[in-house]
Amino acid sequence: MNWLFAGALESTINSGLWNEERPPFRFETGLALFAKRAPRPFPPPFLSPPSGSFSDPLSTHHRSRDRRSFVNGELIRGYTNGDDAVYASDQFIGANDGVGAWSTRPGGHAGLILHFWALETEKAAERSRSPNESYEPNPVEYLQKAYELTINATSEPNKWLGTTTAAGAQLHFEKSDSNPNAPPRPVLYVTNVGDSQILVLRPRDSERIYKTTEQWHWFDCPRQLGTNSPDTPRDNAVMDKIGIEENDVVLAMSDGVIDNLWEHEIIENVVESIRKWESGQGGEATGDRQGGAGGGMRFVAEELMKAAKVIATDPFAESPFMEHAVEEGLAMEGGKLDDISVVAALCRRNTG
Repeated sequence: MNWLFAGALESTINSGLWNEERPPFRFETGLALFAKRAPRPFPPPFLSPPSGSFSDPLSTHHRSRDRRSFVNGELIRGYTNGDDAVYASDQFIGANDGVGAWSTRPGGHAGLILHFWALETEKAAERSRSPNESYEPNPVEYLQKAYELTINATSEPNKWLGTTTAAGAQLHFEKSDSNPNAPPRPVLYVTNVGDSQILVLRPRDSERIYKTTEQWHWFDCPRQLGTNSPDTPRDNAVMDKIGIEENDVVLAMSDGVIDNLWEHEIIENVVESIRKWESGQGGEATGDRQGGAGGGMRFVAEELMKAAKVIATDPFAESPFMEHAVEEGLAMEGGKLDDISVVAALCRRNTG
């Protein structure tokens, strides 16, 4: 049984973070998910305990049980999608892919690392709200802390095994040094370990502005964080700072997208989805549709997920994964059936 989800998100981060001074820019976000099998819950101890005895099957499995996932007393942020996990807020998006060798064990590393990464990003921004302090994001260190917290949470006595790739984009801004009266410009801090991807495109020009580079140990074995892996964020993560513009679109995708669609197909799909959205297609809008605003990122993410799913489920399709396998001397054809996770984010200026 496969599982699909699509949704639009205003924010999954506590909006109180920005009460003192709103950042000049924000993301409008949407996500779409396809799981090659039904999502598994987080293992104990990350689920809330049942209200009765652990030995009582009626209390352990009763429908009234709170089955939401918690760690360190906090609700785990984001969404799990098979072995993937995604997160979307008005300042940070991410997509992690739990590596397939652990797929029979519900380790939860993808979701836990992304949860802690978002939390560390939020805490750092909150600490920097002093008007006399200039805040320079350090996402590699946030990811390093998230990695360490995850290792701690999944070590003895829990002993949950797993690894994950990690890709995230934090929206920030900078001011001109030469002209203090000039309006601030949006910038993006992109961090990557492994083969999930952040791709930035400018729809009005049908142009790719930036994409992360996949990191591999060998074919189909990406750099990864977790059990028995030598990789760490501090040693292996790549961080880039990119100047972007209003109405640029930022995609966070698991390899279920990029193994099944070439880059030009992704760009064409996003541009066409925005065109359809602006023309009134794709569902109800919450405001102006220009550039994919007003809820259009949900439609963009859903259309991209569906396009990747078509190839992933076709045993005879040509795909990037097939092409890479052939280059390695492996006889493969068709798409790669995998969890497909898309977060689409539109850069918008805060007003009012």
